[in-house]
Amino acid sequence: MTRKRLWQTIRLWSMMSSIKRVEYLRKKGIFGEIGENVTIMDRKIPLYAKLIRIHNNVRLASNITFATHDITHFVLNHMLEIRGVKGGGYNENIGCIEIMDNVFIGTNSTIVGGVRIGPNAIVAAGTVVTKDIPPNSVVGGVPARHICDFEDWIEKRKNSYPLEMAPKHQEVSNELVKYMWDRFEEQRQRENQE
Repeated sequence: MTRKRLWQTIRLWSMMSSIKRVEYLRKKGIFGEIGENVTIMDRKIPLYAKLIRIHNNVRLASNITFATHDITHFVLNHMLEIRGVKGGGYNENIGCIEIMDNVFIGTNSTIVGGVRIGPNAIVAAGTVVTKDIPPNSVVGGVPARHICDFEDWIEKRKNSYPLEMAPKHQEVSNELVKYMWDRFEEQRQRENQE
């Protein structure tokens, strides 16, 4: 890691607000592009961040790995050296990542170079994205597989609990806790009856 990237990472760790982190990343031109209404929870700067474009209304959860490169060229070039070929013959493999408008990427996901995600896409937590995610898709798994359409997912998300019970200041009320557990148990009973 270069000193500059290390310093930038330390600066990100010192910022509690994801809004301030995005402002810092945008101001310093660290990524290829960062659109409006973007939240980046992670505090590490990916290698070759200029190869990453993030469009508008994007939410990136924590611990997302952007693999804009791999180092297999070291293995391949070493194989050539063992065979007596001097100077190698393989370059580092790098690739761009583009995240279109209205995208959420869940925690612990990995996005490899050479992919475009969305627009209007949800990437579930723990997903490994190795190829383009089409518009209006919800994907998950290793590797990423289609789960449902974006519109279906939106419909499922409606009215998951009464709005007046919504969490406030990162706290849930006792009323909301009871409501959610009751709903959870009812759903399990329905599934067991089927």
